[in-house]
Amino acid sequence: MPSIDVVDETFLAVPPERVATEFADPALWRHLWPDLDLEVMTDRGVQGIRWTVTGALVGSMEVWLERVLDGTVLHYFLRAEPAAEPVGKAGARAARRDRARTVARQRDAKAVAFGLKRRLEQGRPAGVPPG
Repeated sequence: MPSIDVVDETFLAVPPERVATEFADPALWRHLWPDLDLEVMTDRGVQGIRWTVTGALVGSMEVWLERVLDGTVLHYFLRAEPAAEPVGKAGARAARRDRARTVARQRDAKAVAFGLKRRLEQGRPAGVPPG
C-alpha cells in the first residue's frame, strides 16, 4: 500500500463534458499540482484522465468524472510515495510524516474540487437549471 493514498469525491452542478475540458489542458495541471510532473497514462475523454506522477511524489493519480443527476461527481485518486525517501521506511516518525503528507494532499484535493465548483457552477445550486 502506498504511504500517500487519497480518495475524494465532490459533486459539481455542471455536466461532465464541461469538467473534462478543464482537465484536458496540461497548463492547468501545473497550476493545480505545481510540485508534480504528470504524464497521461489513460485519457478517457469525458470520463477523466489517469496520470503517472513524478516530481515530489512517485505513483499514479486519477480524475474520474461520473455523470450523476444534473451534474458530475468528480472522483479523485492519488496513490504515491514521496520521491525523496526510500519506499517502506519504518518507524513511528515515518508513519506520522506519511499521515501529515496524506492530510495535506487531502486538503489539496478538496481545494482543487471546490475551486472548480466555484468557478464552473457560478453559484448554481444542484437541480436548478442554468440561467
